[in-house]
Amino acid sequence: MSLFKFIILIIITLLFSVAKNSMANKSQTQPNILVILVDDLGYGDLSINGGADIQTPNIDRLFEKGMKFNNFYANCTVCSPTRASLLSGCYPDKAGVPGVIRTTKTNSWGYLNENIITLPQILKTAGYKTALIGKWHLGLESPNKPNERGFDFFHGFLGDMMDDYWTHLRQENNYMRLNEKEIDPSGHATDIFSDWAIDYINEAPKKESPFFLYLAYNAPHFPIQPPEEWLKKVQEREPNLSEKRAKNVAFVEHLDFGIGKVLDALKESGQAKNTLIIFSSDNGGHLASGASNGDLRGGKQDMYEGGIKVPTCFVWKEKIKNGSSSDNLGLTMDIYPTLCEIAEVPVYHFIDGISLYRTLFEKDQVTDSRAVYFMRREGGHYGGLCYYAARQGQYKLVQNTPFEPMQLFNLETDPKEQIPLSAKSDKFKDMKFKLSQHIREAGKIPWQK
Repeated sequence: MSLFKFIILIIITLLFSVAKNSMANKSQTQPNILVILVDDLGYGDLSINGGADIQTPNIDRLFEKGMKFNNFYANCTVCSPTRASLLSGCYPDKAGVPGVIRTTKTNSWGYLNENIITLPQILKTAGYKTALIGKWHLGLESPNKPNERGFDFFHGFLGDMMDDYWTHLRQENNYMRLNEKEIDPSGHATDIFSDWAIDYINEAPKKESPFFLYLAYNAPHFPIQPPEEWLKKVQEREPNLSEKRAKNVAFVEHLDFGIGKVLDALKESGQAKNTLIIFSSDNGGHLASGASNGDLRGGKQDMYEGGIKVPTCFVWKEKIKNGSSSDNLGLTMDIYPTLCEIAEVPVYHFIDGISLYRTLFEKDQVTDSRAVYFMRREGGHYGGLCYYAARQGQYKLVQNTPFEPMQLFNLETDPKEQIPLSAKSDKFKDMKFKLSQHIREAGKIPWQK
């Protein structure tokens, strides 16, 4: 840990202790926090989002019992960068993770900045017990493993994707861990992570502290491997679906079932009332795997809406209004300051995200006047280069590979991003300049070591 980071954490802890002593009932009002992040969920792959061939009653129930964000974006088109933004409150490239962290060193494009004060670290200063169950994907080696970056408890998968949901291996490596210990559980990974989350939730009442549980599923990231009985059920109900589409639907429905069991555990343990639940995805659906992004253009890896716009809701019983929705712009990195404000822990260090607290409680807030940026660095046919997008208000600058020109769209009049505006316009020049300044700032941060 750097000296700067250590000093900041000490200051936050001391200030929080003083505040806590003056508010004797604070520990009773702090909610438990459950963040559910799924992997590659298509925007149209929820029945509540119009998916006509899919049934997701448990996730639908979440959206119905809280606030749905109609304009929520993952911070990147792929996994690691978005996860870095969630845990840092910063843009991925400013957290040191512009691309996917992989086992193969020559094709790994990020290193989580050691100076980042992570979300679990700052919540611990507010008295939270912190846990990660499921996918980590932000480092395979010290000092960037979960227990070293703020999680008291880790039960999950260190790596990126699983090559098989039953063996849990990645390139013949076993990345399943219980804290630092290598383990070899049996069963489908989605079921395993759900069961581990339920175990954690059932144990939580024995502790005096509130918990922050980050439940990160690998599903529905390819390979698309639903249990056979789930596939059979979908094929009987939807006989006209292609096999590829039926597998994806069954995979998501199996995931929905697991999430339902976790939500039931919260209710049965008496913790549902005082638990804030956030549901989101790390990027859009992978079209080649049979995902649906509804009416949005593009999918995973694209900077079009289908690649970065993700279904997201916040649920807190008797606090956030049932069935409410917001058109305010939100990003994954905004979850960090939002949770800090809810937990009443101050943020004294710089982050890029903004708190959505006022939006959640239906108070006036404007979030889309800011310019926001998206980027991804990748190998393979991308050649290790970056490609970008930027949005401010209804205008969005888009580039889907490093080798194509940027295009400007007006999402208000052209939501499907079909009619590019003139590259000679003042708005195009303004957006491109703002993006260039973000690139300058992010260039200060090392992303490999």
